[in-house]
Amino acid sequence: MRFPVATLAIACILSLSQAAIAQNVTPVSQVWVPDNGNGTYKNPVIDADYSDPDATRVGDDYYLIASSFDAVPGLPILHSKDLVNWSIIGHALHRQPPFDHFAKTQHGNGVWAPAIRHHNGTFYIYYPDPDFGIYVTKATNIRGPWTDPVLVEAGKGLIDPCPLWDDDGKVYLTHAYAGSRAGIKSVIVVKEMNAAGDKVTSTGVLVYDGHATDPTIEGPKAYKRNGYYYLFAPAGGVATGWQLVLRSKHIYGPYERKVVMDQGSTSINGPHQGAWVQTPTGEDWFLHFQDKEAYGRVVHLQPMKWVNNWPVIGVDKDGDGKGEPVLVYKKPNTGKPQPQSTPAETDEFNGPALGLQWQWQANPKATWSFLDPSRGVLRLFSDKVPDSAKNLWEVPNLLLQKWPGESFAMSTRLTFTPNPKLENERAGLLVMGQSYAALTVKKKKDGIWLVYNTCKEAFKGTAETEKELVKLGDSSVTVTLRVQILPGALCRFGYSVEGKEFTDIETPFKAEPGRWIGAKTGLFCTRPGQINDAGFADFDYFRVTKP
Repeated sequence: MRFPVATLAIACILSLSQAAIAQNVTPVSQVWVPDNGNGTYKNPVIDADYSDPDATRVGDDYYLIASSFDAVPGLPILHSKDLVNWSIIGHALHRQPPFDHFAKTQHGNGVWAPAIRHHNGTFYIYYPDPDFGIYVTKATNIRGPWTDPVLVEAGKGLIDPCPLWDDDGKVYLTHAYAGSRAGIKSVIVVKEMNAAGDKVTSTGVLVYDGHATDPTIEGPKAYKRNGYYYLFAPAGGVATGWQLVLRSKHIYGPYERKVVMDQGSTSINGPHQGAWVQTPTGEDWFLHFQDKEAYGRVVHLQPMKWVNNWPVIGVDKDGDGKGEPVLVYKKPNTGKPQPQSTPAETDEFNGPALGLQWQWQANPKATWSFLDPSRGVLRLFSDKVPDSAKNLWEVPNLLLQKWPGESFAMSTRLTFTPNPKLENERAGLLVMGQSYAALTVKKKKDGIWLVYNTCKEAFKGTAETEKELVKLGDSSVTVTLRVQILPGALCRFGYSVEGKEFTDIETPFKAEPGRWIGAKTGLFCTRPGQINDAGFADFDYFRVTKP
């Protein structure tokens, strides 16, 4: 099927986007903007896969972090002035330790639910690696530099840590356990740390056992208010659970229990795991995630109030002290209105650094990518596919970003110059998950072809299928590739050889989530063998627009 590109509309979009980039301003998304512009907002406030969010306020600024698993750079840091309009400002983890371990893809491993706090002029991020233990990294400036991660406690299955600095100077760490590594789960423990907050000094106390009423309790966040210690913790599972709060007059309990939010009559499944924040004007709010399968775990903002020293999150329609999520609500009163902003998506590759939305599938090699601002391109050199890889699931040099909503398009224009001595060198546009699909420019014996690859159940090591679409040339070729994401996570790939009309792949591909994450889209350039030079692909841009 062929149809014309709306060239005038695209030209207007690009001129605005390029002007914003020139002023070092991130363009506002065309796909999802939570700020309604009339004093209200709509959920999700971040319609992208920032799972297990935690947040803190310092002055008038709010900072949010999220799980990043094996993606590098990891521990993304987002900033907002009003809890609705967010932008990515950096990462706390530029290489993930142990470095050799994370030189390979580690789907579902790495950084699980982290916590961020600001204490005595220093930012602290505690994050768990379920295979190695709990780490801390520190910075006096939120944009870094961040210290090398220090292992606070080594061990398997220690997850979801959160610190608490008490009034008497003692420092505590609360965390949960992953049954897959520790052999136990559904319990919360509290341990004492040293004054520096970088070493556990006690074996800890089991303060809550959720087996009977709150299975799979995890993700505890510790706070103190009005003489009570509070542990905010999700229970019941990611897709179907509820938000629990425990309180006690003593750090080690006993703790009282109360469910303070669940799905109720809404469509927001499993609303839990997040952060309580308070505005300078005294309002209370709660950030949490919702699991949307291939679209990832997106971030919602809920109003919160205190009743009899218990929090009530969302809207409590029947007055029982348990709220349910809102879809549209009055924006937080943060003192003054803020301009619309959204996490970065489009990248014109005109600057000296990649956009902060990009992440690799492992600790990167320096030779994988280079930016050329004078030409406005990103060059990806091909890298050898690991000998053990059966498909792209185990390939580390995939440059990917999160999906920004439920309906959108992502496009790129690339010039592919393969090494003439290698066959099956390739580059392209990829939708990655446990199954994946890609439009690929590939060097074959008889020239360079555009092919369509799919791989069902890639995580099981299945082989790709390949369909030849059109021969492009013999030495260096240029083509525009696009994928449209439609409701239901249906992906329609298309290509344009001349840049004027697109030809769509007739059968859409249904995307799937990755391991604990949503599907991602991005770029790659690989080769099957190792010689002393590589072919390469120059990408002019990566644009995210309405479908």
